[in-house]
Amino acid sequence: MKILILGGFLGSGKTTALMRLARYMVDHAASDRANKVIILENEVGEVGIDDAFLRGGGFQVDNLFAGCACCTISGELISAAVRIKKEYDPEWLIIETTGIAYPGNMQENLKSAAKLDSRIVILVDAYRWNRLLLPMNNLLRGQIEGSDAVLINKTDIVDSETILKIERDILGMEPRAVILRISALQEIPAEVWQKITGEGE
Repeated sequence: MKILILGGFLGSGKTTALMRLARYMVDHAASDRANKVIILENEVGEVGIDDAFLRGGGFQVDNLFAGCACCTISGELISAAVRIKKEYDPEWLIIETTGIAYPGNMQENLKSAAKLDSRIVILVDAYRWNRLLLPMNNLLRGQIEGSDAVLINKTDIVDSETILKIERDILGMEPRAVILRISALQEIPAEVWQKITGEGE
């Protein structure tokens, strides 16, 4: 089972990108397993906001409630991942985090407690980046540090200078990250998904 942790601040477009990514994974599955993709949602609250939307796309969805999986319920995250691997053995498990989660902590917990490796992909909102950078700097930096790839979303509504600045900011936080420009409302090239999933590495 391969694990991808999808993170990013509130409103960055995670769920829209998640649907497209999951569809790509199903369409390009390397195996004929019955369960190709399972989505584990880490929602804050008692009702999963995106559940109906995701299930409407034909994907298996599990939920983690009552907090952030990177801290207060890390045990539940690990238990859920282990259970999913045992019961469903999917090709991919996608963990969609809350907008305030630190995916690096989740990755460490999965590795240390369950020996499960994962990739981290972060979405950032190009339109709001400059407004969020100062007040939310610690959170944005904490999400981006250690990530494998960063998707700059909403690139269709900002100019090229803004995008170049965002790329420089991201590289200052995580020099090794693969940075990709997307607009989740438009068609996303297969090459982007290939880089996100680590195909060909």
